[in-house]
Amino acid sequence: MIIDLKELKPAERQYYLQHVVAPRPICFASTIDKTGNVNLSPFSFFNLFSANPPIVVFSPSRKVRDNTVKHTLENVLEVPEVVISIVTYDMVQQVSLASCEFPKGVNEFAKAGFTEMPATLVKPPMVKESLVNMECNVIEVKPLGTEGGAGNLVICEVLRIHIDDSLLDENKKIDQRKINHVARLGGDWYCVVNEQNLFQVEKPNTQLGIGVDALPSTIRNSSLLTGNELGQLGNVHTLPDIDPAFEDDHLKQIILYYSLNPEEMEKELHTYAKKLLAAGKVQEAWQILLAG
Repeated sequence: MIIDLKELKPAERQYYLQHVVAPRPICFASTIDKTGNVNLSPFSFFNLFSANPPIVVFSPSRKVRDNTVKHTLENVLEVPEVVISIVTYDMVQQVSLASCEFPKGVNEFAKAGFTEMPATLVKPPMVKESLVNMECNVIEVKPLGTEGGAGNLVICEVLRIHIDDSLLDENKKIDQRKINHVARLGGDWYCVVNEQNLFQVEKPNTQLGIGVDALPSTIRNSSLLTGNELGQLGNVHTLPDIDPAFEDDHLKQIILYYSLNPEEMEKELHTYAKKLLAAGKVQEAWQILLAG
């Protein structure tokens, strides 16, 4: 299916975009108007865009059905300060309740059962139940259009972060497994980031990976190894050599049983390498593949 967005109604564009651009992190934006009315609203059009300066951006879009704007947008235009709180799994139902379109002046902290906690640098309150609160100055509000569905980028400089001690390890570093972020997908769908679905991918830093194109052709053109697995193999810094000291009992068995049938031996070696790559044992997988 090919979709030309110019031919769709705004609600249809929103439907497709929110289903495919996902998962999206969710933040709470706590704002205040010039008379002191507090507003708390969740946003999944939200992310980190710079570390120096420290910039996060969220976008209160104009409503598709009637082209009105959110109270959050009105507030940051009056008082350019905001507390960005991170949404986690144990508060997601309350967050959904806070997204209701309550009348101007209604405090969503009270409606959703959250506790206001005074910020230290800005006027809007923090969410006591949130494990991470970021006090921010709003440095720019950039409208992206004037029709229903148009976003308004609220560009925020993070001044101070409050992190609950329960998220920290013995070295005072954040343990990613403890946060349980919640993310937004399309429609009523959400997902949670927990230890069961977390995984690590080695990140190239100063040393470049050799690349998939540099893999030996028998590996690069394997009918068994996937693109992801080739990516693991191509992320080494130099093409490995056969290590004479490498020993593996299963490798010995493969060579013993399939030495007279090169095609079958290659198949068995690649199958074994797949298991090693799944376990993150890239160097061992290389030695298995080089044995062919």
